[in-house]
Amino acid sequence: MPRQEYFSPETLPPTRGYSQVVKVGNTVYIAGQVGITVDGNVVSKGDAAAQARQIWQNLEAAVKSAGGDLENIVKTTTYVTDISHSVAARQVRAELFPTNPPTSTLLVVSQLASPDYLMEIEAIAVVD
Repeated sequence: MPRQEYFSPETLPPTRGYSQVVKVGNTVYIAGQVGITVDGNVVSKGDAAAQARQIWQNLEAAVKSAGGDLENIVKTTTYVTDISHSVAARQVRAELFPTNPPTSTLLVVSQLASPDYLMEIEAIAVVD
């Protein structure tokens, strides 16, 4: 089995009991990210687009900790608390990936860990 490396970069909010990033060989698994800053503050409560942008900043910080960049993300799973938030999620992803976006799965869930979180995105990346 390839070596496993665990990361909880200081550029991401601290976690409780799990790693933000696990790299196995060239594959990077990134824990679900929400619209919070490194100090744990929720970004723009009620603003799905602002939260989506923060989530992608967090995803970028996560993949960079494992030696990659946004272009290395190949798969995402997005959880939204209301189907209307999917519009913002898609728009922000389209801004970041005008061509060749990662594969994506969207799920509508009744709630996330905080009622202030409108969406959560987890990702898989492949790095050299």
